[in-house]
Amino acid sequence: MNSEYDVIVVGGGHAGCEAASAAGNMGCRTLLITMDMTKFAQMSCNPAMGGVAKGQIIREIDAIGGYSGIVTDRSMIQFRMLNRSKGPAMWSPRAQCDRATFTLEWRKVLEGIEKLEFWQDKVTSLVIEEGKVRGVETGMGIRFYSRKVILTAGTFINGLIHVGSVKLQGGRMGEPPAYGLSEQLRDHGFEVGRMKTGTPARIDGRSIDFKKLQEQPGDKEQRKFSYLDHQVDYTNHKSCYIAYTNLTVHSELEKGFDQSPMFNGTIESIGPRYCPSIEDKIVTFSEKEQHQLFLEPEGLNTVEYYINGFSSSLPWEVQYKALLQVEGLEKVKIFRPGYAIEYDYYPPTQLYHTLETKHLPNLYFAGQINGTTGYEEAGAQGLMAGINAGLRVRGDQEFVLGRDQAYIGVLIDDLVTKGVDEPYRMFTSRAEYRILLRQDNADERLTELSAMIGLAGEERVALLKEKRKLVESLVVFMEETSISPEMINGFLTSAGTSPLRQKMKLIEVVKRPQVSLWDLIHEIPGLKKLYEECGRRGDEILEAAEISIKYEGYIVRERQMADKIKRLERIRLDENFDYHRLKSLSTEARQKLSKLKPGTIGQASRISGVSPSDISVLLIYMGR
Repeated sequence: MNSEYDVIVVGGGHAGCEAASAAGNMGCRTLLITMDMTKFAQMSCNPAMGGVAKGQIIREIDAIGGYSGIVTDRSMIQFRMLNRSKGPAMWSPRAQCDRATFTLEWRKVLEGIEKLEFWQDKVTSLVIEEGKVRGVETGMGIRFYSRKVILTAGTFINGLIHVGSVKLQGGRMGEPPAYGLSEQLRDHGFEVGRMKTGTPARIDGRSIDFKKLQEQPGDKEQRKFSYLDHQVDYTNHKSCYIAYTNLTVHSELEKGFDQSPMFNGTIESIGPRYCPSIEDKIVTFSEKEQHQLFLEPEGLNTVEYYINGFSSSLPWEVQYKALLQVEGLEKVKIFRPGYAIEYDYYPPTQLYHTLETKHLPNLYFAGQINGTTGYEEAGAQGLMAGINAGLRVRGDQEFVLGRDQAYIGVLIDDLVTKGVDEPYRMFTSRAEYRILLRQDNADERLTELSAMIGLAGEERVALLKEKRKLVESLVVFMEETSISPEMINGFLTSAGTSPLRQKMKLIEVVKRPQVSLWDLIHEIPGLKKLYEECGRRGDEILEAAEISIKYEGYIVRERQMADKIKRLERIRLDENFDYHRLKSLSTEARQKLSKLKPGTIGQASRISGVSPSDISVLLIYMGR
């Protein structure tokens, strides 16, 4: 066991696992310290990865060389592509996972990284020398030294659990919190806040009457998250189920409101608006007579189910009596009540875009301590913190993604530039360039960039080159192939689009919204031959080709818009500039710019309270 490392990662959640694996794979001697080595990347809330915008993030993590997508593929028991009725910019992959398998597969990944070591302990303080972080001290009194430290402690820092009037100290149910770090960081100039999140009850599947519920099976198409060419076991799938609350359920819940820590003032911290508790929902949406609940299996070999949509901090008896009134749950048994948890976070405006802290060099923050919610958001931050810590160790330039390059870029830029006033969750609406940031093209956007810094391996680059070649072959074939009315009109009429009057290039037919390439492969022999030559990648290649053809105009236009806006990102701002000297700036702009110290005009333009006229003042001052 060493006492000196290149990178130390504190915390073994989703952020910590991605951070440690990235740093280790980049050649850094890395130590991952966690309180429980049986719970790597524990799915503390629902056992699922991906979803709207979150699925895009998982694919981006994979394209860069992270592991969340690979581990999800190895442990998934259901896969669905959400929003298929909308355009490809909105398609979002989501997988239900076996919770136990997910953690086990992460451990296999981590233990397979040569440069990565482990220590099971609690970190109680940072080692700070001459104003810089030099390592950590653990609960056992052991000091480990390193050149960089990444803090990913999630909900464990001063964690407090609420179930009705009962308060328990913990970072998760049954697990102790971490003390000391916030107090030390506050002493070094950090702002510290409190946030809240919650989780629903877990119930016994043997006590559920599934006949009364609406079944929600996975997609029949065989899909996966990772771009790597590995096979996925699609045989072990389990369905989710939909249930509904009703007015009787609401009435039972309301009986406990006077004991709710959310309503009686016990909890004063900020909770996630987009994932509210059930008591929040029936108050905020009092006109609604029912709310949807999703019953999600926790794994293949367990009867435990997660009730998505029923997060609560009410007394356990109130939760239980209310659940008994849900159709299909009349005989339900619970394994564990829902609870709320309060924890410390550090407003992320105290970070650079590399996720290194401004107050203490060599210290990086990633995950929920930055005010985010969700496994995917945490994993993305961990990956980027691990990469940037590794690059700094090597003396190389930072790796920062733009808003036009990745949802990960949008996520980190939002956090660092705008800050948070509630737990941050990624949505497609947060991105200006959704048609560029699709789930299907994350490899095209990011794999080569990652290969340049030494993370994405040769296999990923080779697969990307093969994909581009196969897509190009399909597009060229359609550009060069002419279709006669006799060949295609029967199909076009059945598809609900006008027949041809004369010969036309196949690519012009494909541009029609009613025409699908999947249907055309059965009509055009040469197209079917090319599809079959793609092997297992056939559907992926066909999808990429169709999107590039149908949405070419939109993609080109959005790329041009992004390039125009990007010019503002090239205009650097001095971090030490005194904005109070510019009296032409609004008072709010002077205050916000002085506090946040943006690195570019582009970042300054996205700060809340900085108006276009303020940006004009800055540009004029800089001679632009």
